[in-house]
Amino acid sequence: MCHIDKAEAIHKAAVVHKPVSEDCTGCHNPHAAPKKFMLIADAPELCLGCHKDMKENLAKVTVKHGALEKDRTCLNCHDAHMSQIAKNLRMEPMDLCLSCHDREYKREKGKSVQNMKEWLNANTDHHGPIKQKDCSGCHNPHGSNSFRMLSNYYPPTFYKPFDLNNYKLCFGCHEKTVALNPKTTKLTNFRNGDENLHFLHVNKPVKGRTCRACHETHASNFPKHIREAVPFGAWDLPVNYEQTKNGGSCAPGCHKLKKYDRVKKVVNE
Repeated sequence: MCHIDKAEAIHKAAVVHKPVSEDCTGCHNPHAAPKKFMLIADAPELCLGCHKDMKENLAKVTVKHGALEKDRTCLNCHDAHMSQIAKNLRMEPMDLCLSCHDREYKREKGKSVQNMKEWLNANTDHHGPIKQKDCSGCHNPHGSNSFRMLSNYYPPTFYKPFDLNNYKLCFGCHEKTVALNPKTTKLTNFRNGDENLHFLHVNKPVKGRTCRACHETHASNFPKHIREAVPFGAWDLPVNYEQTKNGGSCAPGCHKLKKYDRVKKVVNE
C-alpha cells in the first residue's frame, strides 16, 4: 500500500522472487530490525537461509566467486525482489559478467584475471559459449573445485599425460574421438592427409599438449581460436600460424616449421 513504486515494478516483472510473491516478512521485519531496510539478516546469510543447496555447495567448493565476498555479495548479481531475466539476474548474463570483468584483477599469488571485455573487443573469433553469450557454459558463476571456477576439469598446464578425464570441460561439447582416432578424414580439418594432428599432439602418455597449448579459450584473431603465442612457463612463444586453402603451417618455437595439407599429405623433415 505504501511501496507503490515497488508494487508496480513487481507486477510488471517477468520473474518475481518467491518470498516477494508469498510474504515480505520472510526477509523484512515489519516493525524494527538491526539491519538496513529492516532485513532480518544481511546477505549472504539471509539468502542462504532459504537457498540451503547453495549453502552446502559453497561450503564444499575450493574456488569461490569473488563477487560473493565483496560489497553487496549475492545482490551484486541478483535482484532481491524481481527481474525481467531468469534467476532474478540484474542484467543479461554476459552483460552482467562483463560489467565487472571490464578491468584486470591483480592477485598476490597466481596469474591475474585479465580484462575480458577488452580482450573480446580486440579478438574477433569468439568461442561458441561467448558467441551464445553464456559464460556459464564453462564457468560456475558461484564457485567450483576447478581453477577459474570452471564447471569441469581443464588442465592449467602446457603438458599433461593424455586421459579423457583431463579434458572433461572441452569434451563436454567437443567430440572426444578427435583425440582418440589417429586417422580420420572427417573428425577435424587439422590433419595431414588422413593423419589426425589433434591425436598427434594430444594423445601422449607423458607430454600430451593440452588444449591451451594451441587454442585461446575465449577468443583470438585466428580461425578456431588459435593462439598468437603459446604459453610455456614464463614465456609466450609465437605460433607463427599461417592458413592455406587445404591446411596450414606453424613454427611455434617448440618445433621448427611444420606444414600440413588435407588433400596432399606433406612430408615434413
